[in-house]
Amino acid sequence: MSKPGFLDISLYGLPQEEVLEIKRHKKSLDIGVPKETCLQEKRVALSPQSVQLLVNNGHTVRIETGAGEGAHYRDMHYSDAGAEIVYTKEEVFRSSILLKVEPPSLDEIELMHPKQILISALQLKTQNALYFDALMKKKATALSYEGLMDEDGIVPIVRSMSEIAGSSAILIASEYLSNLKSGMGYLLGGVSGVPPTEVVIIGAGTVGTYAAKTAIALGATVKVFDKSISRLRRLQNQINAPVSTCVFQPNILEKALKKCEVAIGAVRAVDGRTPCLVSEEMVMEMKQGAVIIDVSIDQGGAFETSELTTHDKPTFVKHGIIHYCVPNIPSRVSRTASFSLSNVLSPLLQEIGERGGLEEILFNKRGVRSGLYLYNGVLTSKELGEYYNLPYTNAELLFHK
Repeated sequence: MSKPGFLDISLYGLPQEEVLEIKRHKKSLDIGVPKETCLQEKRVALSPQSVQLLVNNGHTVRIETGAGEGAHYRDMHYSDAGAEIVYTKEEVFRSSILLKVEPPSLDEIELMHPKQILISALQLKTQNALYFDALMKKKATALSYEGLMDEDGIVPIVRSMSEIAGSSAILIASEYLSNLKSGMGYLLGGVSGVPPTEVVIIGAGTVGTYAAKTAIALGATVKVFDKSISRLRRLQNQINAPVSTCVFQPNILEKALKKCEVAIGAVRAVDGRTPCLVSEEMVMEMKQGAVIIDVSIDQGGAFETSELTTHDKPTFVKHGIIHYCVPNIPSRVSRTASFSLSNVLSPLLQEIGERGGLEEILFNKRGVRSGLYLYNGVLTSKELGEYYNLPYTNAELLFHK
């Protein structure tokens, strides 16, 4: 591990003069979008509209055949936008910049070439040291969706996916309340003369806020619980509609769960597992046929009775309660999610080209630096270094002016 303030330039294959003064000139990028191989991942990193914008600005975009099928984008849509359609992974992995939704598998990393740039999700909790070791051997430069920040300090990709997950959770609950999915036959919301359904949301972050907005728009009565009074206050200000909020108290939450038709788990852990806030005994006291949507399941789940499910078999019934515990809810609306990804990635790629390369962006934009976890094979994330006991050099030392 490098000493604080010490930078060995030889590690990065650049003479000192080139590090100190990188000339700014427009650069044509060579971008590759492989087909996702992760189970049930239907999103794609670039929409045809974004491809057209990039191609019109002089960049080359290679799309592996079938990459957009999950989002109902055909090869023809991409070729009409100016992309080159390739038919093997080897061809698309020739590109100097790789865009993926899920992290590449070890087999995919084997196809990478030295000094390639990878932009994808990291999903820290699903990785191991072998993953980082493989990328280091390829001397890759890698940016994570979870780390990239905008000018306001917001993580735009994580936020947009959370917005989608929150809104989708209510729509999914509406399906499972209906007779179509063997539910109780409720309309989520209410009509004249009929009491509205009650929705309990645990967590007042982005997922919880968008779940509350959607539920209120449909006419439901909404109660939101969170440990933070400031998050609850922010949610109330953002929604600007009648919503009941309460600082987390187990006995009050238990009473609310007994009366509700829908419960949403929207808690996020800063580190480690999501706290389990709803015990099995609480679930047993809920109405028969009520619906639980545990959006927190990717971090362990907010309900003690939650078990991981898939899009193919998304629900199970326990104690008479319908549980929906799919970790990748945005893939359910893959076209919207893909468009949202493109809205963040295409401007970033445009700026990389305009500034003459990623290094110039890393020097000038702290938000992009925050997403960097590998640079030419050197780990640049303190969090990852300490978590996996790997040597690292802080990115702020490499790209501090």
